[in-house]
Amino acid sequence: MRHTSILGRTIGLGAVAGLSALAYGAWEAQAFTLRHATLPILPAGQSPLKVLHLSDIHMTPGQTRKQEWVRRLADLEPDLVINTGDNLSHKQAVPAVLDSLSELLAFPGVFVFGSNDYWAPTLRNPLRYLLPDDGTRRTSVPLPWQDLQQGMHDAGWLELTNQRNELKVGGTWIAFAGVDDPHLNYDNLKLVAGPADSGADVRLGVTHAPYLRVLDRFAADGYDAIIAGHTHGGQVCLPGYGALTTNCDLDRARAKGLHRHPADSRDGDPGSAWLHVSAGIGTNTYTRVRVACRPEATLLELTPRRG
Repeated sequence: MRHTSILGRTIGLGAVAGLSALAYGAWEAQAFTLRHATLPILPAGQSPLKVLHLSDIHMTPGQTRKQEWVRRLADLEPDLVINTGDNLSHKQAVPAVLDSLSELLAFPGVFVFGSNDYWAPTLRNPLRYLLPDDGTRRTSVPLPWQDLQQGMHDAGWLELTNQRNELKVGGTWIAFAGVDDPHLNYDNLKLVAGPADSGADVRLGVTHAPYLRVLDRFAADGYDAIIAGHTHGGQVCLPGYGALTTNCDLDRARAKGLHRHPADSRDGDPGSAWLHVSAGIGTNTYTRVRVACRPEATLLELTPRRG
């Protein structure tokens, strides 16, 4: 009887711990956070620029708290907005996304799409993210990405879907190259490959998912920084260990934040670039938890190069 009692208490404590962890993860998924990072990539004497990086909003119509938080980001008055995709998680979410972004759309912006702009997320076992990627992609329920695309076009934002473009922001000329979502193998690097525009003040590569083939190409072509999302920062991280997965071939140590690419390079090394990976604002709509990885947007301050 004593052993049965101990076993019962152990199971009970385990259930309480599990429920507590789940409740905390649900709370943290709503703990929206603004990060700050500095990118020293402008020419000497150039005025700093404020670049707001948004990614992985994964919006549904009823997420009013998230919508209001995104709406308030316009108070930052960024010089440029970079949206790296996965804005949608529901067929009827486009109006909510465009309304949330309405004031930000008044600022210069560029964008690429991710898989959950094109296709609705599906229910799957979260443990599958920890297994090797077998290449399977669920693309059965289309989302109205064309409506989102049109709304961004109407606002004047530049699309970077497998294309290069340029934009003058203040007194700074920025050359861009972007790809469609590498997670779906929609990227076409042949369309954007080649040396980055040497006449621009700064050169930025933009992608939804930070697959190494894309990062390697942009770094080799001379882009000063690469802006990406997709990883959710791991979404569930362990203290002292970090992200459990990146859902791509990027290493876990660079699942979020500002790093170098290649990882062992230093600022100024030929064929290397800065890499910023956003942990994103949303979650998979079927797994609305985060652990040790708060939802985020990042205000990147572009400053003159060191030295």
